[in-house]
Amino acid sequence: MWSPAADDRVLARACMDVRAGRYFSAHEALKETRDDYEVRAHRSLVLASVAADSDLAERWLSEEPGPEAALLWARVAMLRALRMADAGDQRQRALTRIARTACERAAKELPEDPTPWVAQLALARLDGLKDPAPQGLLTAPPGPWRLFSHILRLDAWHREAHHRFLSFFFARYGGSSGASWDVAAFLSQRAPAGSPLRLLPLVVLVEDYDPSALLADRTWEQPPWAATAMSVHHHWFPRVADYRFTPVLDLAYLAHALFMAKREFEAREVFTAMGPYASRMPWSVFGDPAEQLTKARRSCGLPVPHNA
Repeated sequence: MWSPAADDRVLARACMDVRAGRYFSAHEALKETRDDYEVRAHRSLVLASVAADSDLAERWLSEEPGPEAALLWARVAMLRALRMADAGDQRQRALTRIARTACERAAKELPEDPTPWVAQLALARLDGLKDPAPQGLLTAPPGPWRLFSHILRLDAWHREAHHRFLSFFFARYGGSSGASWDVAAFLSQRAPAGSPLRLLPLVVLVEDYDPSALLADRTWEQPPWAATAMSVHHHWFPRVADYRFTPVLDLAYLAHALFMAKREFEAREVFTAMGPYASRMPWSVFGDPAEQLTKARRSCGLPVPHNA
């Protein structure tokens, strides 16, 4: 199932209501996450992706203003600005100003919530924030370090914040391969051994994939990357059973890395933990995601669930 809600039934139901133009379920889905920032970030992002092409966020904020309405508006405004920027649309600047205003309003509603600040971090690549890097990075890449540090004071290991921050340094957004590797290593090494943030170097490995390079698909078999995947499997993967909801995207990156490293037994365990759920990343980088995922599952001796 290519559903970003995966086994989060509350989120899935809220998405259905948002598609129908109703926001009550979205309010309930977000309100119950005020003390769970990881779930709050994920739910607000998925709901915003559903609401971005409608006026639901603006209507909700007008009719029943509050922290949850302000957060969804911030996330919707963020997505709209990023989409316009990626499309090279001249409306991007105006939408970015709107998004920043929305993020500031949401941050005032719940000052302890890092999510509006994470939305601002996602917009940082549009403004080119260039704070000096802290000591310890070989390339010392400038970037939105102050904003990132503020988020870490609210939630030290916030998953989306780390991924958004890392993406600032991707070559496709004006960064460089060297900076991406440097930041990924810096962030992953400071994370606890049992954290999914240890996957960050594997994310950059996918980002830097060049099918025309010699033996490109053998990269994951090299000792450093195979060791990274196996370490994440050993330290983080056993913790997944205790998660409130299945972390499909992180599991997908781990399964992919293990499969590419010829660690089919471990990859099979990860695929099994994912159940019938799947994400298009990282498979879509290598071709049609359904075909790539089918190939990987079959190589690990697993059946292929029916697409949904």
